[in-house]
Amino acid sequence: MHLKILINIYNNTFILKYNTTPKILKLFLTQNLRDISTFCENNIFEEQLKEVFKFKNSNVSNWIIENKARTLCNAYQESNKKDKEQILRILAFRYAVEHTVVCNVAEKYVSTESDNKRRMISYERNLRNVLTPDYQWLFIMIGRLENGVKFLVDLRTDILELILKIKDTDESIAIQQLNITLRDLLLLWFSVGFLYLERITWQTSCDILQKISDYEAIHPIKNWLDLKQRVGPYRRCYIFTHLSMPREPLVVLHTALCDIIPDSVKDIDGAKVRILGNLKKEITFLEEDKNKIKTAIFYSITSTQKGLQGIELGNYLIKEVAKEVISEFPMIHELSSLSPIPNFRTWFLEKIKQDIYNIFTNEECNSIQEILKEKDIAFGLKKILNNSLWTHNIKISEVLKKPLLRACAWYLYKEKRRNYALDSVANFHLRNGAVMWRINWLADPSPRGVGNSCGIMVNYRYYLHECEKHSQNYIENYFINASEDIINLSTQYKKL
Repeated sequence: MHLKILINIYNNTFILKYNTTPKILKLFLTQNLRDISTFCENNIFEEQLKEVFKFKNSNVSNWIIENKARTLCNAYQESNKKDKEQILRILAFRYAVEHTVVCNVAEKYVSTESDNKRRMISYERNLRNVLTPDYQWLFIMIGRLENGVKFLVDLRTDILELILKIKDTDESIAIQQLNITLRDLLLLWFSVGFLYLERITWQTSCDILQKISDYEAIHPIKNWLDLKQRVGPYRRCYIFTHLSMPREPLVVLHTALCDIIPDSVKDIDGAKVRILGNLKKEITFLEEDKNKIKTAIFYSITSTQKGLQGIELGNYLIKEVAKEVISEFPMIHELSSLSPIPNFRTWFLEKIKQDIYNIFTNEECNSIQEILKEKDIAFGLKKILNNSLWTHNIKISEVLKKPLLRACAWYLYKEKRRNYALDSVANFHLRNGAVMWRINWLADPSPRGVGNSCGIMVNYRYYLHECEKHSQNYIENYFINASEDIINLSTQYKKL
């Protein structure tokens, strides 16, 4: 190591010995010990990077390179968040594509006579090599290590978080390129052919059951009894796993087996009661009545790895699970989600602040004003919608029902981002080829459900034979396939 530092701490006195450089001394004199430590750690990491990259085009045995890469990964994992960000910057700038070299090779390629095939192929190979950043080679080496793929998935999580912080344009471009390179590798490694579909039951090992509980993002699992019910009779829980990330669910899909399409979270359990009737004994998986199960409801899907953002796994999981349940229960002829609307309440409160008469009729405004006893209706609504207590007040619920459903239909069907549905859940299901089918009032009256969407949920229907056509029409033509009821509701909002 070029830099050797020994720091003795005694009575707040710091003594720097050995090869103390002016830069270190300046840091010591003008800043604190933490700055020196950060500088040293980054220099150590740079040295480790150089140690790895010096073998890039050598004939040395792969196990030597992999050992160096493993040391590098350990150093990164032991670093704090600030140091990790600096390490990512080093990677993004010092081991990126060298644009000057690219231009030189491109000029030689362009100036080559087209009939000189051998030279053109040589320049094409050179061009491909210089267009590939050095850190891609490093990612591939790390991917070969035990738990290396998981390390890269977590590394991309750090990259995505750093992107959100960056304001400088040049830095943003460099980090974005780092992100794109790693994402493209993960796209290859997480192709559907490399994924395993696994059903989770109460007999599944405890560590995976615990992860299923921890990862649940839509309807939090309360306790082990709740979890037991979600993987028990008239329920199905499936996950995708990857050979390089054993015992790690990548996507989790909870499915309910029902007699009809439920319009609320409560009705999912109600369907089980209707099917079982007065049966009170403990039932097993073998005693599920296949003749009464006519509907499969996807009521919660969660991607567990932030580092796999932008890599479509959930849509494939839904379609694989659809095939599984239809094969197991031939009477199923309806496939649907019961989905949340994560940011509807925030959007709604912003709209009423801008102009309340775009959402409520004069008559509705008068009724709300009378109930709330507030001159400023927008302020009054914001106050009561801050918690879920209003859902227990019949008068308030009734007067809010129509305007909220109208606004929700508009939000889902008309509000856009880059010509696609603004709502992320809507965009997910529409890209899968589902149909926006029904909006359900107070479908999730829990504090979480009310806080996200005023308790409203939506069903997206899956007609498997039409999914491909609907998906293509949405992705290429931005066309949202919705039921007449939803379209009519959105039209009513527009006419106000």
